[in-house]
Amino acid sequence: MNSRPLLDRQRLYTIIFESDTPAGRRFDTALLVTILASLVVVMLDSIEGMHSQYRDLFNNLEWAFTALFALEYGLRLYCSPKPLGYAFSFFGLVDLLALLPAILALAFADAQYLLIVRVIRMIRIFRILKLRQYLSQANYLLIALRGSRQKIIVFLVSVSSLVTVFGALMYVIEGPAHGFTSIPTSIYWAVVTLTTVGFGDITPKTPLGQMVASLVMITGYSIIAVPTGIFTAELTNAMRQEGLLKHDCPHCKKHRHEANAAFCSRCGGPLFPRGLPDGKGD
Repeated sequence: MNSRPLLDRQRLYTIIFESDTPAGRRFDTALLVTILASLVVVMLDSIEGMHSQYRDLFNNLEWAFTALFALEYGLRLYCSPKPLGYAFSFFGLVDLLALLPAILALAFADAQYLLIVRVIRMIRIFRILKLRQYLSQANYLLIALRGSRQKIIVFLVSVSSLVTVFGALMYVIEGPAHGFTSIPTSIYWAVVTLTTVGFGDITPKTPLGQMVASLVMITGYSIIAVPTGIFTAELTNAMRQEGLLKHDCPHCKKHRHEANAAFCSRCGGPLFPRGLPDGKGD
């Protein structure tokens, strides 16, 4: 008697969590369209003119989207082998954030809490994080970020040291009379200048300060491409590794080879019996 519910849970799990089946792809497509539509409603609702004119429509659509996301969240908890594990996973928390604003809006319905409700409802934008699991190519970006993490941290520490030195130097040279009222304010100026943004709200007036500013600008152009190069190298490596086979060379144990390789790139030995990729002889 319990075999049918178990079978239904397994079927639901296949549809909801596995995207390599026809039913799973249809479910992902429908959910993707729903997420994008809900984001469009959030953005349109933030426009004052459209909010005042279509307030009821936006509210009804918001409750409809909330009901759909609540149903999806409940089904994921129901068919997941470890419901608590899913609930506290990254995507489980993102799914909860997609529901949280509407739930909290019920608790803060009084007019005096209107501002709080408005801030809470902006959490709806976290629905965009749900898109990540439907973009397979995003895995390359995550792998590249993990691979370049240490190098980027070292780069950020170095840049932080530079802007601190430049900021303190400009505070001494220019001083409060020229807008450099404190070392943190001077560091803010150094960050804006080093990144070549240049708001222009604080500018050096003395010849020595302008020389230091020129040095900061040149330094900014010299180092601004460093993190891009680090990330690009890791991204290229991640994409190259994806095209490699996962088996080892049976002779020298070298890891990974090109997908169409028949011989090891290190020792030259055949990767398969008689050098054939399918492992069969003539």
